[in-house]
Amino acid sequence: MTAIAVLGSTNMDLVAYVPKAPHPGETVTGREFRTVPGGKGANQAVAAARLGGEVVMIGAVGADEFGVRLRAALAASGVETAALRTVEGASGTAHITVDDEGANSIIVIPGANGRVTGLEPGDDSRIGAADCLLLQLELPLEAVLAGARAARAHGVRTVLTPAPAQPLPAELLAATDLLVPNEHEAAALTGLTDPHRAAEALLREVPEVVITLGAAGSLYAARGRAPLTVPAPRVRAVDTTAAGDTFVGALAVALGEGRPVPEALRWASVAAALSVQRPGAQSSMPTRTETDTAALAADGATP
Repeated sequence: MTAIAVLGSTNMDLVAYVPKAPHPGETVTGREFRTVPGGKGANQAVAAARLGGEVVMIGAVGADEFGVRLRAALAASGVETAALRTVEGASGTAHITVDDEGANSIIVIPGANGRVTGLEPGDDSRIGAADCLLLQLELPLEAVLAGARAARAHGVRTVLTPAPAQPLPAELLAATDLLVPNEHEAAALTGLTDPHRAAEALLREVPEVVITLGAAGSLYAARGRAPLTVPAPRVRAVDTTAAGDTFVGALAVALGEGRPVPEALRWASVAAALSVQRPGAQSSMPTRTETDTAALAADGATP
C-alpha cells in the first residue's frame, strides 16, 4: 500500500448551483445549495485514501462546527487525522458557484489554514515515513516550504499542485519532483498559453511535469523523455470541483504502486472523469473498485 502524506488545506465548500454564473452587479436565482467538505489538501487526501493509499493529513481546522464535520469526513474516508490540529477561530471555507455546464468559480477564505505556518512536532517523522508528499498552495508558503524541505531531507517524492497560482520560490521548485498544474496555472507560471511550450519551460525548474487539460486529458513531460498526451474519457460533466485533486490523489497512488507513467495517467484520468459526473468535492470522489472497473471498461473500448 502506498503511504502518502498530505500537507494542505481543509475547507468547508459552500456550493451554489446556478444555470449560469452571475456577471458583476448581476443577481441570479440558484437551484440548489450544499455544504460539502473540501480544501485542496483534504480533497487529495480523500481521493488517495478511497483509491487505496494509506494517507495522513497534516493541517488545521477551526474550533467550530465545520471543523468537527471536516475532521469526521476525512476519518470516514480512511484518512489518518492525528496531525490535523484544531485551532481557535473559524475553519477555512470555499464559496463556489457551479453552472449548468459544470464549470465553477471559487473564492477561498483561509480561516484555520492561514494559521499553519510550519511543521508541528511529529510532522517531520510523518513525512519521512511516507512514499510521497502532496503539497498545494492554500496554506501559507512558509508551511509548504517546510514540508518540501522535510521531504527532500528524507528522500520522499514531492508532488506539488501550484494552486492557487502564484510565483514559486526557487527553493520550492528545487525540492519538487513532480509539478501538476492545470493549463491555466501552467500559463500563469510561464507566461506561455501553449501547454507543450509551458511544459518545456517548467522542465527547466523541475524534473517532471503533468499539465491537466480538462476534457482534453493530460500532458506529461520529463527531462530526457518525449512528451506524452493521455486523453480523458468522454463524459458529461455535472460539477468539475475537485476533479484536479482527484487526478492528483489517484496519480500519487498509481505511481506509488509502481505503475508505468502512461498507465498511471490513464487511471488517474478515469478517476477524475468519474468525479465530474457527480456533484461536490469529496462527495464526488470514486472508490478503488469503481475506478478499476471503469478503467477496464475504458481499456476495452480502446481500438
